[in-house]
Amino acid sequence: MPQLVLLRHGQSLWNAENLFTGWYDVDLSVLGEEEARGAGELLAADGLDLRVVHTSVLTRAIRTADLALDAAGRPWLPVRRHWRLNERHYGALQGLNKKETAAEHGEAQVKEWRRSYAFPPPPVERGDAHDPAGDPRYRDVPTDSLPLTECLADVVARTVPYWADALVPDLLAEGARGGGVLVVAHGNSLRALRKHIEGIGDDDIVDLEIPTGIPYRYVFDGELGVVSHGFLGDAATAEAAAEAVRRQAG
Repeated sequence: MPQLVLLRHGQSLWNAENLFTGWYDVDLSVLGEEEARGAGELLAADGLDLRVVHTSVLTRAIRTADLALDAAGRPWLPVRRHWRLNERHYGALQGLNKKETAAEHGEAQVKEWRRSYAFPPPPVERGDAHDPAGDPRYRDVPTDSLPLTECLADVVARTVPYWADALVPDLLAEGARGGGVLVVAHGNSLRALRKHIEGIGDDDIVDLEIPTGIPYRYVFDGELGVVSHGFLGDAATAEAAAEAVRRQAG
């Protein structure tokens, strides 16, 4: 039976400072490194036969995957990276403190920017420091495909094709051999995948929070219908971590 594990990167340096991060490439904090290793230990304890790993092209996801795989005893797994798994681009909010932004613009406005399905934050201008064009990791991506801001609907639109073109073939192939697929990415790209896989509605997805460093596993049938899904490890710990994310903007 095909199995998929979704893992949000460990706490980043900007997570620790409660800043909107988006596509800005920031490393893990010390706690984030510990969370990544802890995720690997959960994967090892579960005994899942992981065969292939997918990550975004951002350092915090890459290092989380590396640390988790080391802890799980599988540093040799093949890894595929793609910008379509990147975090949501937060536009002009990137680099701003979440609570200070909520105090300035109001919690309702910031919640709409952070969590509404179809309403993006104000964009940055092309050529701005937060414009991904010109970054060598995106040199083969058409400039008009690189966002200056995104809402979750935009993230779904760029993530679902990766699900169809890359993840589904791996799930079917590795599932037939008894193995699983690991995706290490970000809060919003993983929300986009969960929305698609579970059929979560546009309104309900607003309240879904993804905690850092806790693996979330799906078991599928042969046609990729969901048989079961849930966090590895202690459910109360996962819920407390999700609540901590929910409180970040005040």
